[in-house]
Amino acid sequence: MDLSAWLKDTRLVVCVGSGGVGKTTTAAAIGLWGALQGRRAMVLTIDPAKRLANSLGLEQMGGEPTQIDLAGLPEATGELWAMMLDSRGTFDALIAQVAPSPEARDRILANHVYRAMADAFAGSQDYMATEKLYDLASDGRWDLLVLDTPPVQNALDFLESPGRVVKFLDERVLSWFTAPYEKERVWGGAFLAGTSAFLFRLLGYVFGKEFLDDFAEFLQVFSGLYDGFRQRHQAVMELLDARSTSFVTVCAPTVSSVEVARFFQEELARRGHPRGGLVVNQIHRVEAADDDADGVLGEAARTLGADLQPATAARLVARLGRAHARLRAQSEADHALAARARAAAHGSGGFYQEVPRIEGEVHDLASLEVVGQHLFGDAEEA
Repeated sequence: MDLSAWLKDTRLVVCVGSGGVGKTTTAAAIGLWGALQGRRAMVLTIDPAKRLANSLGLEQMGGEPTQIDLAGLPEATGELWAMMLDSRGTFDALIAQVAPSPEARDRILANHVYRAMADAFAGSQDYMATEKLYDLASDGRWDLLVLDTPPVQNALDFLESPGRVVKFLDERVLSWFTAPYEKERVWGGAFLAGTSAFLFRLLGYVFGKEFLDDFAEFLQVFSGLYDGFRQRHQAVMELLDARSTSFVTVCAPTVSSVEVARFFQEELARRGHPRGGLVVNQIHRVEAADDDADGVLGEAARTLGADLQPATAARLVARLGRAHARLRAQSEADHALAARARAAAHGSGGFYQEVPRIEGEVHDLASLEVVGQHLFGDAEEA
């Protein structure tokens, strides 16, 4: 299967999977390959370890788009950009976009309850990733977007994140909270009945009347954003389900990683999200067959025997033989686990690709290009 052709037909690639499987490197390699194809590619990462910056040869990377210098790759006819997610800035910008007026925006941003809630939402990196992704897609400056999603304990976190604020803003829930405040304001502090009123009195007793006023004002103003958030949620879901979008599941040949990949494949299929393919990274490969290895070891024994004592040469050759046997056993175990991952992706209509383990860190564009060459080599259908 020609992955270069697949990438040409794709505008958004969402890399999903557990942590520590090379997901960030895969995302960067896809973006670089897009630039090699002449695309204007943007790679968005949520990785707090800043591995993407390292793989692109940068010392650091911030919350603004940074163009990568591709002068060392003359074959690249496009552009490569990258940025890290600024969760807090993304949420504040989101409020500014959906607020019905500048006055409502300023009231929300200055509200103490909002500031505390924003900190909590900003920590929800999977939700912020979808919001920033929508902004980048709407910007129109890039014709290829690659999202490196955060590692998650639960594979559903990222898939369910776009609707998180809409559920919080449900009009029935907000009316349940704001009704007591409205009654108190209208009746001048008359006795309030009901569970929600009791909750408000309890909050006022514990946190004080000032907190209660801030909380009620926050809910009243925030409730006016429901339509904006609902429309945005619908647009995000349309983006994730578009024909030009591909979810690429990334895993490593370990039991836990393969299980997460299997779960992602099932959930993507159940939800109808477009499955682009499955990448199994860090596969140990043994190039020489056993007969060839025996010949190489025999030649090594003859060469070492000319310079070393026979016993010393024999010990060195024996160690080389044991190392080769361990590597072959590891390779067989890796391919057995990779086969389980492939079985989970069978029938998805996407691609299946194995990427060999590369010695050393992927710390510059040259090594990242090597990863891309393996990734965009001949692939199989899943």
